[in-house]
Amino acid sequence: MKDMLFTRREGLGMAALAAGAAAAGPAMGAAPKVDFVSKIDFKDPKWNRDTFTRLDADLDPTKEKVGWIRGRAMGVRDNEKVRPLFGVDGFSVVRTKRLEDGSWRRLLREIVFYRDLETGKILDSWENPYTNETVKVVPIANDPFNFTISEFHQDPPSYGGLQTEKVAKRPYLLDWVYGPDDTLILQTGIDMVYPNALRPDKWPRESSGWMNRVSEHFTYTAKLKDVKNPNLTHVPHVGAWQRITPWLPWMLMGAAPGNILYTTAFASVPNGIAGLAPDIREAARAMDEKWLHAPTEDYGPSLSSLENYARYQKPAPVPAGWTPPQPPPAAGPMK
Repeated sequence: MKDMLFTRREGLGMAALAAGAAAAGPAMGAAPKVDFVSKIDFKDPKWNRDTFTRLDADLDPTKEKVGWIRGRAMGVRDNEKVRPLFGVDGFSVVRTKRLEDGSWRRLLREIVFYRDLETGKILDSWENPYTNETVKVVPIANDPFNFTISEFHQDPPSYGGLQTEKVAKRPYLLDWVYGPDDTLILQTGIDMVYPNALRPDKWPRESSGWMNRVSEHFTYTAKLKDVKNPNLTHVPHVGAWQRITPWLPWMLMGAAPGNILYTTAFASVPNGIAGLAPDIREAARAMDEKWLHAPTEDYGPSLSSLENYARYQKPAPVPAGWTPPQPPPAAGPMK
C-alpha cells in the first residue's frame, strides 16, 4: 500500500520531492559512512544494486527509512465497471545490513490499513457489496519482509517454501530512464503464480483457489542530483505501486471470478514516523510498538499478507447453501 502520511497535503508533487531531498541525508560535504557507487552507470550491476537500495532503504545501518503508501483497492469482475472498494493507507520501516560480498540485506516491517472511501475512517468492518455481508477487516501486517539486493538478480520470494521458482544468474540491471525536470525514473516489478497457503478445502470462504496469481509493479521518481550525491545514503523519491491479487481473504469471496487491483502512490518520509498521519501511526502502535521500527536482526520467514492470514486467522463458517458471488451475465449484441 490514502493521505497516509501528510493529512494536510494533497498529492505528491515534485515540490514535495524537493522538500524531502532537503530534509533527508547528511549535510553537504559530510563524508559518507558507507562505501557505495554513486556515479550513474545503467550498465554497472553494482551501481544498480547500490542505487536501488538507496531508494528502497538507507545504506547507513544506524538509520531507519520510513516509506508511506496511499491509494485505493478496487474490485475487478467481468461484465461490469471496475469498482473502488476502500482506501489503502500504511507504511513500512526498513534498515539495511551489509553482507560480506557487498550485497545489501533489507530488513523490513510493513503495515497497511483500509479506510472508508466516504468518511476516511480506518475500517474495522466493511459491508461487501458483492455479497451484502458485513465482514471483519484484517490489515496487512508483514513482519518481516526481508530480501537481498545483490549485483545479481535474486530468486523470487519463497513465501515460506510455497514458491520454488528459480532464476538464472544474471547481472542486476534495472529499467532506468532520464525523466523531465532533471529526474531519474525506475520501473520494476514481479509477476508470480504460486501455491496458495489458503487451501480451498480448508478455507472455502477465504481461498481464491489452489494457486495465487500476483503481480506487483513500481515506478520510482527521484531527483538526478540526489542520485549523484555521494553523501546521500538514502535517495528521497515519490512513486506509484500497483498490485493485482486475489480477492482479499477477509472479503469472504471464495473462488469467485475476479480480483483486487491496488493503485497507489508512495514516497519516503523525511521526518520518519513523526511524518505519518496520526491515526495510522497510533493504530499501528495499538497493535504493537514494533510496527514503528525496522527489525534489528535478520529472521524469517518473509511472508505476504496471504500467507500471514493463513497463519494467524481462522476459517469462517460456511452458511448453508452458500456459493461464491458471480459477476453479472454478459450483455447481448446491441440492437
